[in-house]
Amino acid sequence: MLPARLLTPLAPPLCVACGGVAGACEPLCGACRGRLRWLGSGATQVAGVNLWAPLAYEGGARALVGALKYRGVLAAAELMAAHMAANAPPDLLAERSLVPVPLHPARRRRRGFNQAERLAGALAKRTDAVVCDCLRRSGSRRAQVGRPRAERLAAIEGAIALRPGVAAPARVLVIDDVVTTGATLAACVGVLRGAGADVRAIAYARTPGR
Repeated sequence: MLPARLLTPLAPPLCVACGGVAGACEPLCGACRGRLRWLGSGATQVAGVNLWAPLAYEGGARALVGALKYRGVLAAAELMAAHMAANAPPDLLAERSLVPVPLHPARRRRRGFNQAERLAGALAKRTDAVVCDCLRRSGSRRAQVGRPRAERLAAIEGAIALRPGVAAPARVLVIDDVVTTGATLAACVGVLRGAGADVRAIAYARTPGR
C-alpha cells in the first residue's frame, strides 16, 4: 500500500461543495470559500435567545454542514470552528460553557458522533471555553429537516432534558451546526433557562432572515 503522502497527487483532496481540487486537509476550495456569504457580527433573535452565526446557510456553508453531518468529513468541523472563533463578537465566547445541541441516540449510533459536539470540541480548542454535554434527547428519531416549524415544535416538545445527575452551567453558549426554524434551539434554551442558566447561542450557519 502506498503511503498517504504519495497517494495525494493521485487522488487530490476534493471540495465538498463543487467537487473541484482543494488543498490538503481543506474541505473547501478557494473559489467556494470566496463565495461564502458572511452575515457580520450582529446577533439575531431566534426562539427568544440571542443567536449569532457567521454565515448564511447556503452554498459552501451548506455543503460543509452536510459533509460533516451526513458524510462524516470531520475536517469540516475544524474549518467551521475556525470561522466561528475568528469572527465571533468579542464577548460572545467569554466565560461561557459550550453546550452542544443533543442528537437522538439512534441517530448518533448510526452516524457514530454528534456533529454539534464535534463542533463544540473544535471551538473549545480555539478558545478558553469548556464543553459541557449536559443535554439529552429522546422521543421520535424522525429527522426535523423539511418539516414545517409548527410540526418541528410539536415534535421536539418534551424531547430535550438535562442528563440525569448533570447540572446546567450558570452561563451557557448553546452550540449547533445550523439553525433553520429554531425549533430545536428553542427546546434546548427552554430547558437550560428552566435550570437557571443565562443562555446565548451560536451556530455555524443560519437561514437568512432568521
